[in-house]
Amino acid sequence: MQPSLSVIVYGRNVQGHLDESLDAICLDDPGADVEVIVAAVGPSAQRVAEVHAARDPRIVPVALPQDTTDAAARAAGAEQATGRWLQFVRSKDALPPGAQRAVAEHTGGLPDSVDVLLFDHVRSTWNSQGAAGRDSRVLAKAGPAPVALTDFPGLLRVAPLLGNRALRAEFWHAHAAEFRAPDPSGPHGAGPEPPTDDELFAAYATLLCSTAVACFGHVCLDHRQLRPASLPPPTPEELYAQIGQYEDVQRLMAVSGAPAALRATVYDVMVSEWLRIIARGGLSEPLVREFFHRASRAAVAWRPEGHARPAGLGGVQRSLLEQDAYVKYRLLQAANHRQHKARSALATRKRKVRAKVGARVRDFRYHRELRRPVDPCLAVFSAYWDRGVACNPAAIAAELARLAPHIYPVWTVSAARAPLVPPGTDHVVAGTRRYWEVMARARYFVNNVNFPGAVVKRPEAVHVMTHHGTPLKRMGLDQREYPAVSKGFNFRGLLARVDKWDYSVSANSHSTEVWEHAYPAHYTSLDYGYPRNDVFYRAGADDILAIREKLGIAPGRTAILYAPTHRDYEATWTPRLDLASLAERLGEDTVLLVRGHYFYSGAAAPPAWLRRSGRIIDVSSYDPVEELALASDAMVTDYSSIMFDYANLDRPIVVYADDWETYAKTRGVYFDLMEEAPGRIARTQDELAEIFTSGAWRDETAAKARAAFRRRFCEFDDGHAAERVVRRVFLGESEESLPPVVPIDERTPAPTPEEAAPR
Repeated sequence: MQPSLSVIVYGRNVQGHLDESLDAICLDDPGADVEVIVAAVGPSAQRVAEVHAARDPRIVPVALPQDTTDAAARAAGAEQATGRWLQFVRSKDALPPGAQRAVAEHTGGLPDSVDVLLFDHVRSTWNSQGAAGRDSRVLAKAGPAPVALTDFPGLLRVAPLLGNRALRAEFWHAHAAEFRAPDPSGPHGAGPEPPTDDELFAAYATLLCSTAVACFGHVCLDHRQLRPASLPPPTPEELYAQIGQYEDVQRLMAVSGAPAALRATVYDVMVSEWLRIIARGGLSEPLVREFFHRASRAAVAWRPEGHARPAGLGGVQRSLLEQDAYVKYRLLQAANHRQHKARSALATRKRKVRAKVGARVRDFRYHRELRRPVDPCLAVFSAYWDRGVACNPAAIAAELARLAPHIYPVWTVSAARAPLVPPGTDHVVAGTRRYWEVMARARYFVNNVNFPGAVVKRPEAVHVMTHHGTPLKRMGLDQREYPAVSKGFNFRGLLARVDKWDYSVSANSHSTEVWEHAYPAHYTSLDYGYPRNDVFYRAGADDILAIREKLGIAPGRTAILYAPTHRDYEATWTPRLDLASLAERLGEDTVLLVRGHYFYSGAAAPPAWLRRSGRIIDVSSYDPVEELALASDAMVTDYSSIMFDYANLDRPIVVYADDWETYAKTRGVYFDLMEEAPGRIARTQDELAEIFTSGAWRDETAAKARAAFRRRFCEFDDGHAAERVVRRVFLGESEESLPPVVPIDERTPAPTPEEAAPR
């Protein structure tokens, strides 16, 4: 059966990117009506293609010699392709999740008159992912209905890439000779990335030869821009070829009699690109000077009759280019740079003045409010640096509404998180006028991190630090010996904030001792348990089934919560597990709930096809996290404090410690997790998969380790922590009158999903 789309991945294995490009294609929607032709140039690319072909029958490798040009590789791939439409993708680029199916389905609905489907793309670099370009505006303006290029010349402003378009196979084969530049620039095969080839010419030619073009706003290409420092500097021939490519396009339009509007559009793009190359720097002065001279001759030769230059600086630059006035151009560039620098400096000074004035006004208003009486019934709540209603403060606020409704709670949130606050919750945006009014007059302050240093501790005020986890890693002053986290940290400022605490909530004796050492100050430790963990003893079977249904966990499936933590020794988040591979090993009856650390929003997003299958559910943005724990049958984590909370449920925990020695050395830890783990330990992904497939995750050895862990770290958690905090802090009851902590052997955690399932 003929596939709808043939994706032709072509070229050498540039900087090793072919492997990840094919990984993305293989993992994304294997059921899509697509074949993948890998026109692999050279031994490295051929090896990668063969490995992936063994895993995915849709992949067809085409082995090509090392000196094969990109144009020849595209042609060879197209000869092997059987799809009704073709998409050419460079080996260094990739397809975003869902792109193959989206293109295949969209092309299936196009009329036969359409030869080209243009779609959107994003750009990625060595340190950024998925930056949007300018094409989306052009595509949106053109609209979804097929158009002739003469009716919408603006389509020639779309980035000249072959990967951001699909071509009808019949159209490609009929015009293949016209898509080859008459004088391809430079040989290929040397250096990390091929020199410029005729892709730019081919991209323009596909539009100029088409009968009709359709536009699709979906992002269907991730165009990778290689780090310039990783590439050899361009040779003069490679640089000058960027003039020759556009001249080839101009010759094609001249021969075909293209309308003036098309020639004018390409001319504008062409000259703008040349000026960008001249201005960007990094090239030797003689090379730039010669490029300027050659670009000047070409700009004059191909300028459409009567074509007007743009107004402003751009028009002046074009005029100087056409005059071949290189010295004047450099003087203008230097003057413009000085002017831009002066404007930036002035704007910076204005911002600083406004900020200083704003701070003074804020301080005046705040200190004026501090002279007013404290409101004995006003309480301020915050969590995770103003992220919203969450964690221990949220549990205390809920219990406060039940036991002390006369206390009025107000939450502090960031402007970005304000729309996510539950309806009916009074809140203030951090830094606003009302925020400082509330901070000045409140009696109670509850937070799981510190309030800003500018907050004044009034004599009548009561500050409750709830913390947000049991410490495995070093905290507070104990971090001083570990530069990965302590470098540049203001420990004096930390202690000034700690000195405002009146109470410190603790879940176990280990935490109490750590807090006293890491945060030495005159506060009272409330050894009551963590309020957020109360739900682990109060939730019933109906609650658990409702959460699983909301998450989309099918009945009978085993749900494993995967919650990795942050590494201070890494600049960005690094995936520790191949989720797709793990899901395959665990089988269709297992669901992975993937919870990325809140420092890395969206970074742990699983492959699209696994998300659609229901085998992986991205729960990184799901709150509260306690519901995820209740919905799961087991948990996999590394060094996250969530393991201490999860242990209250008495459900299996597997520690995935692939970098324990590095983590312990760079971050510092209070005890050896490898000796006191809450269950089985895996040091590699294969070991992790084996623990689950063999059943070791819930065997007697795992249960014994968990029991010892629970006894030590779930010491005070019994379902009544929030009540004890409210009665002691807000109602002023004595320690003796509070509900006693229930012995761990007498507690009954919430039922497991298996126990909650209907019989």
